Amino acid sequence: MNDLDIREWLLTNGLGSFASGTLCDARTRTYHGWLMAALDPPDRCTLLLSHIDASLEIAGFVFSLGTNFWQDGTVSPIGVLRSFSLDPVPTWLWGQDDWKLSRQILMPHGLETRDGSAPQLSHRVLIQYRYQGREAAVLRLRPLIADRPLHHQQRQSPDLSFSQLIEPQQLILQSMRLGQAGTLWQICWSQGQYQPDSVWYWNFHYPEETQRGLSDCEDLYSPGYISTTLHPGDLITLEASVGLATESPKLTDETFDRELQSQKERIAPLMTIGSSSFQKKLLQMSDRFIAFRITAGTPTVIAGYPWFRDVGRFTLMSLPGLALTTKRYSLARSLLKMLGQYCYQGLIPNGFAEPDGKPIYNSIDTSLWWIEMLGLYLEASQDWDFLTQQYGVVKQIYKSFTAGTLYNIRVDASDGLVIWDDSTIALTWMDASVNNEPVTLRRGKPIEVNALWYSALCWASQWATALSQLDATNAALVNQARRYADQAAQVKQSLQRFWNADRTYLFDVITPDDRSDATLRPNAVLALSLRHCAFSPDQARQILQVARDRLLTPYGLRTLDPADPAYRGRYEGGVWARELAYHQGTVWSWLLSPFLRAWNHFYADFPLPFDWEPLQTHLEQQVCLGAISELFDGDAPHLPRGAIAHVVTIAELLRLLDECPDS
Repeated sequence: MNDLDIREWLLTNGLGSFASGTLCDARTRTYHGWLMAALDPPDRCTLLLSHIDASLEIAGFVFSLGTNFWQDGTVSPIGVLRSFSLDPVPTWLWGQDDWKLSRQILMPHGLETRDGSAPQLSHRVLIQYRYQGREAAVLRLRPLIADRPLHHQQRQSPDLSFSQLIEPQQLILQSMRLGQAGTLWQICWSQGQYQPDSVWYWNFHYPEETQRGLSDCEDLYSPGYISTTLHPGDLITLEASVGLATESPKLTDETFDRELQSQKERIAPLMTIGSSSFQKKLLQMSDRFIAFRITAGTPTVIAGYPWFRDVGRFTLMSLPGLALTTKRYSLARSLLKMLGQYCYQGLIPNGFAEPDGKPIYNSIDTSLWWIEMLGLYLEASQDWDFLTQQYGVVKQIYKSFTAGTLYNIRVDASDGLVIWDDSTIALTWMDASVNNEPVTLRRGKPIEVNALWYSALCWASQWATALSQLDATNAALVNQARRYADQAAQVKQSLQRFWNADRTYLFDVITPDDRSDATLRPNAVLALSLRHCAFSPDQARQILQVARDRLLTPYGLRTLDPADPAYRGRYEGGVWARELAYHQGTVWSWLLSPFLRAWNHFYADFPLPFDWEPLQTHLEQQVCLGAISELFDGDAPHLPRGAIAHVVTIAELLRLLDECPDS
């Protein structure tokens, strides 16, 4: 494994489906596969096509291509891979002096809307092989398949079988498990003959899962293989797709080029925004997180690949970078409208349950992030009709927080601050838990939540005033504006309770029994980065200095001061060990944006000389090419950890480079 390039690549289709693997072509994760289809977009991700094992026969010599890890520790076959390229799509080149075989993988965009009709959804992947050599060769392609959920492995069982229906240049597949029919899907090819040859391949090993303390072994099924004779310059194209696309044009080698051109044209307007190579790579990756939620009929945002789905908090925090800096205002509007329509007792959902897509209400700050992002959207778009439509949601959030809502979330009448008092659940973004016990509970009055509450009251007062001017007969709006402003003034004064003069920083939480928690975390920086900030420039500068000295790393901000006894500098080990470290020192790169935006605001004449080279090198050369990892170790050398691609980081860096181009 140490000699193989296990860096990763990622393709997505705009529905939540994805394809992913390694540069060396061996699968190292449960989440690797060429067709991981989101059957109920973006949910019910199901592995159908794991990969295709290929061999090339030339003049009686057989070359096995590709590589596999096996449970017994062996690595075989060891293909003759010569190079990998990500441009324009993942491309592998195998060969020797007298022959070359390339393979490209493309995942077409799966959402199509026409003339206001219902969206047409498709989940498919295209694979194309190109041969160059001195003489003809025989290429044999053996699909390895499954039908299992995203987070699980498949094992051979008497209860599991696969049926296959063979048509000319088409193979229709379906699993049967305990008498229940699985997903119907197909593989098509542009030339060659198919030979049924059903066989199970046992004990593929996924070393990344071993390191994560999870199940790490899988069995894959092969229904047969395709053989074709290739002359120099010949191509063969394959397509794996969900369902039976009986009305689609026949698959040809030109299909791949046509879809590749369509992909380039779709993303071309987005790429004109970037002024640097770094920014263009961020823009290209940002598009891969946009998905579609079928239960709502609107766009959504995947929080991270390969294992996250959409998370309300992260969708909202990503909105400025994904939609406002790129001037995709219709996307921003759709995301806000989608989440706003699910507002329940003043709470905006932080996720959606599978398989029914029901909203999950388990956060205290998502509703406040919704108001903050609504404000930023309105500033950018001047879409005041949308404010009229959504003002009822703003009032619902305000009334529910003021009167009290789920998890005993309420406004403390004594100081106007938001508090919650449920010890069974973590409701802030630091929400890791072990055995259903929160690791970083932060129960009481968290600093960033109350900074968001202050900003929300300022927005609400501003909006009520604007709406009252449009409707002079509505005296209620004038009263609402005054009430919001009065409460904002009270909250601004009460927020001074968080000032810790001894550490020139902000207390992280005021507990339900009114104790001040001096734990040094980056949440104080979030409080400075909102549109309406309650702290003085002098306080802000002192806070930023402490954050720079104690939390800042080349990859982002630590979640805890290394001097704290609870600090954990490495995010590694099994599930429990990793959850205990998740917000206890681990570095999150998205925090760079609020930190540097706040620094540039409060230190306008003294910009911070931040070195972007380590993060840019990570984006271009490490883990998942073109993406940024979810986490990094708090301790040097700050190894990348967690999900291989995280949306908030990509989006927040785009926002930072747009708002502070000299950062």
